[in-house]
Amino acid sequence: MTPAPTAGGESTPQPTAPAPADRRAEQAGPASGQAGGRRRAAPAAGSGSGARAVTRVLDSDPLGGTVRRTVLPNGMRILTEAVPAMRSVSFGIWVGVGSRDEAPQLGGASHFLEHLLFKGTRKRSALDISAQIEAVGGETNAYTAKEYTCYYARVLDEDLPLAIDVMCDAVADSVLAEADVETERGVILEEIAMHADEPGDEVHDLHAEVLYGDHPLGRLISGTVETITPMTRKQINSFYRRRYTPPVIVIAAAGNLDHATVVKQVREAFAGTPLGDALPASPEPTRSPHSRVKHQPPATLVRPDDTEQAHLVLGGPALHRHDERRFALGVLNNVLGGGMSSRLFQQVREKRGLAYSVYSYTSQYAETGSFAVYAGCAPAKADEVLALIRQELADTAAHGITAEELRRGKGMLKGSLVLGLEDTGSRMSRLGKGELLHGDLMSVDELLRRIESVTLDEVNHIAAKVLTAPMSLAVVGPFDNTAFPL
Repeated sequence: MTPAPTAGGESTPQPTAPAPADRRAEQAGPASGQAGGRRRAAPAAGSGSGARAVTRVLDSDPLGGTVRRTVLPNGMRILTEAVPAMRSVSFGIWVGVGSRDEAPQLGGASHFLEHLLFKGTRKRSALDISAQIEAVGGETNAYTAKEYTCYYARVLDEDLPLAIDVMCDAVADSVLAEADVETERGVILEEIAMHADEPGDEVHDLHAEVLYGDHPLGRLISGTVETITPMTRKQINSFYRRRYTPPVIVIAAAGNLDHATVVKQVREAFAGTPLGDALPASPEPTRSPHSRVKHQPPATLVRPDDTEQAHLVLGGPALHRHDERRFALGVLNNVLGGGMSSRLFQQVREKRGLAYSVYSYTSQYAETGSFAVYAGCAPAKADEVLALIRQELADTAAHGITAEELRRGKGMLKGSLVLGLEDTGSRMSRLGKGELLHGDLMSVDELLRRIESVTLDEVNHIAAKVLTAPMSLAVVGPFDNTAFPL
């Protein structure tokens, strides 16, 4: 499985392929959503085996894809995008369950479960699952985020029925054998240790911790040694069966496919399992009672480590993913730290050579979000780099951005959105994440229109709000705990 991404939230740059390879690869473009902050599952068309699925066309985009959506009687949603010019199909199962749904003693259960679902079902061994897909040149993977988990495969169009059968079997009918629990426990503990050896990743987790404290959004997706070591097969299985229910599952597929055929094959693959639609619709599980967000007061958190570089993240509260101002924030993010022409890159790297990597990013969740800046530099230059970052943020908050920067920032958002749709994985990810996190899917044309409609005043207003909010600092490097007072 792909290691759990540390960013966790949906963020303002544009859609990427499903498997995040770094922090920014977990980021996804602004998309339409419900007005409220709570997860919204599509209402079921009815309940019981006599109810019928409801299908409608959502979008036909200028690049040739036709998007259709079916809601099964049990509340599960199936979205496809037919792109006949492509030979591949990407198929994903998106589950609205992530690390923020875990009680403190179950920290890492979502990620633990993600590992275990590929270890064997009543019909297939772990080897069968991987060998059957690899035998046709396909690939499977999965990853866990803070508010969802994604399981996906990419195959030739002619092998889509196999991918559907294998993936649905794995997600719905895994046995979670005791021996596999013990094996994967060791794998995950090694993954946690590996992550701790990557200070450039660890500093982002520290920043989430200093922002959210002991709230699940502030904890590691992978869990800790203290939570993973004692976790039992019974606890994981209970979490699995309680949380993996049809109303929080979205099936997404993109490529050379037929929607009706995909719906039929998914229903057949889930038949006779807890996710089958012969059963009445089940209620959507609520978020963990530990999931109410409370931002912590501004603070500095230093993790002493004998590293060659200082790794710094400075940031604070921003917008949740349903906020209409997220498009303006996306433009601001690009202007400040979204590329080589950004203000931070120019000031910190190009003009002064103080850092190799410097960028800004946003993370957006159901009812909260954050804006942050990362920089990696020589420890002796950390104070100077931090001062430059703070000054640039303050100047932008006070004076705003220029009309030329607005034009460039919007162009970056629009261009990356369209370029990101040139492969089936990105298209599938847009469908699954958009439906799961927003409850509705905004068309590409509408997304482009919303980005283009952002005004200079809107960006400068959000800059004055977000960039003057109290900010917390996370640091990994050769410093003691008293370094970097706020």
